[in-house]
Amino acid sequence: MTLYQKPAKRARTGGFRRMAADKKAAHFGGFPAATKVAAEPEQSPVRRRGGSTRPKVRSAATANVVTPEGIKKTKIVTVKETPDNRNYARMNVITHGALIQTELGLAKVTNRPGQDGVVNAVLVKG
Repeated sequence: MTLYQKPAKRARTGGFRRMAADKKAAHFGGFPAATKVAAEPEQSPVRRRGGSTRPKVRSAATANVVTPEGIKKTKIVTVKETPDNRNYARMNVITHGALIQTELGLAKVTNRPGQDGVVNAVLVKG
């Protein structure tokens, strides 16, 4: 099932908008990346409009963590908590705002791994 992100049926004023055209391929979205913690990192390219591509991270093993000393690449141990869905922590799915346990300590994910191609985080507790 692909996501369809069509324009709203209602105007800002609350009035009903008539559809001027049928569905378009440009309005179809993709599946969520659901980036997981794994020993082997895995990426898949996604084609964008204009023919350019970007990496979609399926699984990640490391994260770029910002510490007071600087940025360090460290191993991800597990996902502790996610704001999106509590089941994501059980399934080790990394999302924006998730708290991940790294070798340096607890860190908060600051980017969208499924869209950026990497996992960036800020150290919360050392």
